[in-house]
Amino acid sequence: MSDNTLPRAVVLVSGGMDSAVTIAIAREQGYQVHALSVAYGQRHSSELEASARVARMLGAVEHKTVHVDLRSIGGSALTADIDVPLDQESTGIPVTYVPARNTIMLSIALGWAEVLGSRDIWCGVNAVDYSGYPDCRPAFIEAFEKLANVATKAGVEGQGLRVHAPLMSMSKADIAREGQRLGVDFAETVSCYQADAQGRACGHCDACRLRAQGFRDAGLPDPTRYV
Repeated sequence: MSDNTLPRAVVLVSGGMDSAVTIAIAREQGYQVHALSVAYGQRHSSELEASARVARMLGAVEHKTVHVDLRSIGGSALTADIDVPLDQESTGIPVTYVPARNTIMLSIALGWAEVLGSRDIWCGVNAVDYSGYPDCRPAFIEAFEKLANVATKAGVEGQGLRVHAPLMSMSKADIAREGQRLGVDFAETVSCYQADAQGRACGHCDACRLRAQGFRDAGLPDPTRYV
């Protein structure tokens, strides 16, 4: 049952460990969480299934999935027939970068926040242990927040909108430890770029490498299910 006295927050949920911890932090800070996932044409549906599990597990009052066909424009190993790099560290912006993905996701979250009367959008972007995506940096989040406040009815009427990125300066080890503190069951999350239908990870892509290293550095057991 939701508590309507709590401020509402729209939280972007991908099904991975970062967005799970973001929900948990928002809940701890007293927000009523409205979880939002975007089916954008990614390689597999298991991360969307994980999103629903994570939202339910962490007490979101509702979970919505919006469909956007980014596969129709391609340009990424996650939305086109381009191989996902395995067992190698990325140099520069990798082929798993999805053009405009976070801009589109935050824009959808912004629209839903206006409808809900929410002034707070939360996302799990990180600029420390990540793959070098330009839309995971502080400059992007700051710029989007400014956009939100000039592009919306709520913003121009003085109902300031905020974009929260609580993991921005945290390492993957920090995120793993924070999730443990907050009771997040990471076994229910899916981070792999090419997880199978059961949500099992490949163990070789950049997302798997960063996740596994995070658990090692945190001194925590890795609960990831591998193929």
